[in-house]
Amino acid sequence: MIQPAFWRGKRVFLTGHTGFKGSWLSIWFAELGADVVGFALPPPTEPSLFEVAGLARRMNSIIGDVRNADALCSAMQEARPEIVIHMAAQPLVRLSYHQPVETYATNVMGLVHVFEAVRKCQSVRAVVNVTSDKCYENKEWVWGYRESEPMGGYDPYSSSKGCAELVTTAYRNSFFNPENYQTHGVAIASARAGNVIGGGDWAPDRLIPDIMRAIETGIPVQIRNPAAIRPWQHVLEPLGGYLCLAKKLYEAGPAFVGGWNFGPADSDAKPVQWIVDRMTRMWGKGASWQEVTDRTAPHEAHYLKLDCSKAQSLLGWKPAWNLERALEKIIDWHHSSLQGADLHAKTLGQIRDYQADFFKTVAP
Repeated sequence: MIQPAFWRGKRVFLTGHTGFKGSWLSIWFAELGADVVGFALPPPTEPSLFEVAGLARRMNSIIGDVRNADALCSAMQEARPEIVIHMAAQPLVRLSYHQPVETYATNVMGLVHVFEAVRKCQSVRAVVNVTSDKCYENKEWVWGYRESEPMGGYDPYSSSKGCAELVTTAYRNSFFNPENYQTHGVAIASARAGNVIGGGDWAPDRLIPDIMRAIETGIPVQIRNPAAIRPWQHVLEPLGGYLCLAKKLYEAGPAFVGGWNFGPADSDAKPVQWIVDRMTRMWGKGASWQEVTDRTAPHEAHYLKLDCSKAQSLLGWKPAWNLERALEKIIDWHHSSLQGADLHAKTLGQIRDYQADFFKTVAP
């Protein structure tokens, strides 16, 4: 479970804190009372949640590149974290076709640099490496992938995340072996989630940001693959899973190492058309969409789902918001943005709403 008392005063090193997921997690950590040092490139979009929520003045933010091993190691040693959560990544499938070298350099060698820094930092006790549901070899089947399924990846991004999982396993076996936990004292796990949605995401070539950009500018949403099915979930769902996992790694070490899936209920694996229909209807007047043909579009998977039984059984984690609720929260967040609201307060308010609902969901 997510226990605020556990996080109060914990020293956390968070890579990728300027990104969409990282910004939400940074705000949540501050609410929990953790002592967080963030290490990441400048915000990847303009605007960005990191900037509109004023996070640079609210946390210890270091602008750096995980591809720079020396800078990363120096920052981690100075921070002396107890818990490391690695989220820095090149996160876009379509961009990986245009920048394959940069994608592998960040998503694979960047992770190697994180583990090397952990090896040199005696304070670390728990590491959560965030990868993706796309790390699995996707066979386009109808049941969810379990943590024991083989790694794969058709495109450079997906492949890089499969590689990151192999790197995690290699470092755990070679340098942080659970059988020698009493000697090194470090527990390492990987977290696999995907298709996260929420307010404040302005990334290119991502469904929800594309929908919101079109709606807010009064033009029809352009949809390439309305029949494609994805396991949609609000960004707070996997972040809550990472918090649960990090706590267990810190407290129980070897019992919780390995891979963990964090995904929505099966009923929330919906086609793109379902999403865009709901969002345009929720927004109201002036919102519409149309299907377009893009013959230049690279390969995209049509179906991918996770089996999250392990996290539900062993971590006490389960989704608290269904997809309809998640979409309502996104529309609410962006309405507030257009009205000039305090977006840090808005984001924090949604975090508090989620946390309350999470406790109700997991209550005995």
